[in-house]
Amino acid sequence: MNFEFFIVKRLIGGKDHKSSISAPIIKIAITAIAIGVVMMLVSFATGLGLKEKIREKIAAFNGHVNISNYDNNSSQVSLTPVTKDQDFYPEFNSVAGVEHVQAVATKFGIIRTATDFEGVVVKGVGSDYDWNYFEEFLVKGNLPNFNEKLNDEVLISAYLANRLRLNVGDKVPTYFLRESSERPLTRGFVITGIYDSGFREFDELYVIADIRHIQRLNRWEPNEVGNFEVFLEDFEEIDQKGQEIYENTGSFLDTQTITQKYYSIFEWLALFDFNIALIIGIMILVAGINMITALLVLILERTQMIGVLKALGGNDWSIRKIFLYNAGYLILKGLFWGNLIGLGILLVQKYFKLVPLDPATYYVTEVPVYIHWDYIFAVNIGTLILCMLMLIIPSFIIAKISPAKAIKFE
Repeated sequence: MNFEFFIVKRLIGGKDHKSSISAPIIKIAITAIAIGVVMMLVSFATGLGLKEKIREKIAAFNGHVNISNYDNNSSQVSLTPVTKDQDFYPEFNSVAGVEHVQAVATKFGIIRTATDFEGVVVKGVGSDYDWNYFEEFLVKGNLPNFNEKLNDEVLISAYLANRLRLNVGDKVPTYFLRESSERPLTRGFVITGIYDSGFREFDELYVIADIRHIQRLNRWEPNEVGNFEVFLEDFEEIDQKGQEIYENTGSFLDTQTITQKYYSIFEWLALFDFNIALIIGIMILVAGINMITALLVLILERTQMIGVLKALGGNDWSIRKIFLYNAGYLILKGLFWGNLIGLGILLVQKYFKLVPLDPATYYVTEVPVYIHWDYIFAVNIGTLILCMLMLIIPSFIIAKISPAKAIKFE
């Protein structure tokens, strides 16, 4: 074994190696592996980051699973109330993996200013509402406080604020139509905060207010709400947990996951997995081909040395291992530089957000980055193993080299 490592050291560190014709080929192979690792890390981080960010934004406005009356299931507004006296509220103990349950209600309204008007959906929330998502979205002002007595505070999107020329502290006259021919009901809300989720479909629609306003406008009882939003601990289990939640709610209630409600968006996100797999396959193939080329050049360049080693009693496998060790060293070198450059690029994007995106197309304002050791480890180990496996076959050429002819070879 020591002899093999001595030969490897000679191959990768000797002066003759640095000046040999294989030097540029080896540099190209290392560069190909480094570029491939960079591309794979960026693909994983941005693809998974975009999926996670869009999931979070959809969940912020809908929860992961929605529980409502059948009458409300296909509507954006609450038509028929649901009582809060449910076995699953406020704690959904019958289904494992449920993180939080909150009661909400929605109603169509029209915001009217001196010069403009805009149709909106006023979403009523209460003291049980989870504000964690909107804390990230908040760009101006403060979050409303609905934990005490009824107040007129609302949270409005930056999109609506710009269209209606509104700012924090402004009064927002909002009109709610009735089913009969009576005059519409009016509420004078006050903007306490402005949010920007970057998800235009929601930003142009939702105004967050106290649920007690919706209850009074609809003449509901204090314990009646429009629907329940359920948040899960693990999004990957959403289909399974959605079915379990459906089985553990009353027969007059229906459930709908956000993957069902926004089917087209999640189908689009599913394409990311295919794109990531395609990029990884191409990068590993390119890196492998370059390593095969480098190995073949090394073998041909060291034909005389192979002949001498065979003449001294070295068997084919021990000589092949020498070249495979050398190739493994070159792969590790490429992985080192690929990780250094790739993770550097990702960290710069994560903290400085240099690369923007069009929110109308991608639902986010900049390229999101998700960094996790799981896929970083998988990329490195997978690249190393696959490249080494690809090199085993071309290394068989060593067995074809005759000691007598190789020693004469020049």
